[in-house]
Amino acid sequence: MLTVDFDRLGLRPGDRVLDMGAGGGRHAFEAYRRGGDVLAFDMDADELSGVRDLFVAMREAGEVPEGAEADVKQGDALALPFADGEFDRIIAAEVLEHIPADIQAIEELARVLRPGGTMAVSVPRWFPEIVNWKLSDDYHNVPYGHIRIYSDKELIGKLENAGLTYEGKDYAHGLHAPYWWIKCAVGVTNDDHPAVKAYHRLLVWEIMKQPRALRLAGRVLDPLIGKSLVLYVTKPVSDPHAA
Repeated sequence: MLTVDFDRLGLRPGDRVLDMGAGGGRHAFEAYRRGGDVLAFDMDADELSGVRDLFVAMREAGEVPEGAEADVKQGDALALPFADGEFDRIIAAEVLEHIPADIQAIEELARVLRPGGTMAVSVPRWFPEIVNWKLSDDYHNVPYGHIRIYSDKELIGKLENAGLTYEGKDYAHGLHAPYWWIKCAVGVTNDDHPAVKAYHRLLVWEIMKQPRALRLAGRVLDPLIGKSLVLYVTKPVSDPHAA
């Protein structure tokens, strides 16, 4: 289940790609399939171990083009262990809402993106997210949980203040917002509730089978209640923040 549009990101074979806050690796895997030189970066060593194993399995199964590379690295988003301008493409999907010092994290992402490079940043969208917060304290009052709700304007401003140029936005996962509203209403850990189980089956069907009816429903719901806001930015070739 991808949040980022890789065509809009502009990823080409051989591009050096950073998936910052890679988690289970869903975007890193797609970048690898498309021939990128991929680095999955996260603070969770256990998650990264699973990502590394799947990178190996993808290579052995012949799922990636010749010349594509992939690796993992554990570290801190506030002090990325990479050179200035090291990456052609950066993905930061559903991670900034977890980081207290989000401005510092954005500045680090801007630093390691090459001039002319592109970045996709996704966060929970304001309206679906505020409904979740209103329905359940347990949804966000957990260790490493969501600590803020972004408006489009706020996040665009923070990216532009880091010297990046806003190119456009999308909304994604319109079918998923009601699922989280249901979970927050009945208890976020109550996975055995009949309504939660029924809607979960619907989402699994959507992801695994991609039926035409649900694809069409998603296209209608994404701009209305899409759970994720996705912003696309570029780093100017002439960096106004360069010394």
